[in-house]
Amino acid sequence: MCPEVIRNNCMQKKFVTNLAFLLFLNLLIKPFYVLVVDLNVQNAVHAANFGLYFALFNFSFVLNIILDFGITNFNNKNIAQNNHLLTKHFSSLVVLKMILALVYILLAFIVGLVIQYDFRLMKMMLLLGFNQFLISFIAYLRSNIAGLLLFWVDSIVSVLDRSILITISCFLLWGNVLDRELDIMDYVYAQTVSYSITAIIAFFIVLSKTEFAKFKLTRAFTLMIFKKSFPFAVLGMLMACYNRLDTVMVERMLPNGAEQAGIYAQGFRLLDAANMISVLFAGLLLPIFSRMLKLKESVEQLVKTSFILLITPGIIVAVGCWFYASELMGLLYKEHIEQAAAIFPILMSCFVATSTTYIFGTLLTANGNLRELNLMAACGILINVTMNLFLIPRLQAEGSAISSLITQFLTALIQVLIAQSVFKFKINYRLLLTIIIFILGVILINYFSRKISHCVFSEDHRWMLNFSLMVGFSVTWAFAIRMINIKSMVRILKYG
Repeated sequence: MCPEVIRNNCMQKKFVTNLAFLLFLNLLIKPFYVLVVDLNVQNAVHAANFGLYFALFNFSFVLNIILDFGITNFNNKNIAQNNHLLTKHFSSLVVLKMILALVYILLAFIVGLVIQYDFRLMKMMLLLGFNQFLISFIAYLRSNIAGLLLFWVDSIVSVLDRSILITISCFLLWGNVLDRELDIMDYVYAQTVSYSITAIIAFFIVLSKTEFAKFKLTRAFTLMIFKKSFPFAVLGMLMACYNRLDTVMVERMLPNGAEQAGIYAQGFRLLDAANMISVLFAGLLLPIFSRMLKLKESVEQLVKTSFILLITPGIIVAVGCWFYASELMGLLYKEHIEQAAAIFPILMSCFVATSTTYIFGTLLTANGNLRELNLMAACGILINVTMNLFLIPRLQAEGSAISSLITQFLTALIQVLIAQSVFKFKINYRLLLTIIIFILGVILINYFSRKISHCVFSEDHRWMLNFSLMVGFSVTWAFAIRMINIKSMVRILKYG
């Protein structure tokens, strides 16, 4: 076997084995956080209060690009290809991140005044802004760890903040430590503590891998970093806008905007949880793609493997949520169940599109096709904002969900076409046909699962067994039609 094939298989093995560990840790921690802690906080503070928090969080997220300026993606790609640059860049980038944090907080304050946030909202926004700085700083530190291909360490750091937040939130929710009802600000403060501890630990991990002398920042280095990271910054800002502006527009445009934003958040919660898996894929793939492309190795097989691993559960989740929307929303929430159930399957269908984006977008980022990605993202904003302006006044939060669905699928398709053009991938008609057959099969499985009757559970809980059977049969269907090929997965794990 030729050296390139061996290296290729080693990279695939590194991806799959580290992905398994990463998923194991994250599936232990993050679903509990989203489905237990975050959910119970929303139920405790009610939809309108959580809607304000959710809109402000997304607003702070859109401005997040000022904090990062593309440094994290640039650094991840750069360190993966040039490990020796860690020591040279680390001390300067830390100083630069601090300066960007000050600019970010100032800009957030000015924008908050312009859109007339009151004192309470301004206080929450500024604290969420500080939390965004901590999140961004952790992401930068993790990009160094991942760039060194220390994926096991990165996996542990990836769940540390949520682990701490879960512990604090459980005390707030059920530990009787408050002599009053839980306020949404209590939750924001808990996030601040969790992110701060994680940032400190991650900082010293990275510091231990450098020959650190002192913090310094030169004008030449700053200009060089801004020049190289600027395309990453533009991409991050544009994608954040078309991914996160929905609830900001809902909250500002409607008379009952806070409540509608809260209902949107109810439908969005499981999508956010599912997207965590996609983010993990991208975090592993970016340095691996970068290393393989530098060595001029073929990435086609790894792209196919990662795409199938992500799109298969994506289809099962998306289709299942159309058939079981009311039951799932009723299980999770106490209010606005019918409205949330109308939004929920629309948003969950976005998972298929975002899964595709996280694979092909990451590949294009690793290859440096940022001009094409920025044009794609600019089109995404134009489509999303235009549709929101038309649909939100007519359909409220549901209109924003429809806008998001259309935007996500169009931008995902554009990225696939760009990747196919850049890398000259052959169109895999067999895979496309398999995906179509798989989708049709999952739809039929869902339909017949609704017809199953049994006396094991009461009528109110019967759907849970039906849903479980649907998932089981859908996974079996994926293996039966070789959507997922066990032999190829075993072959990948044997090499290296």
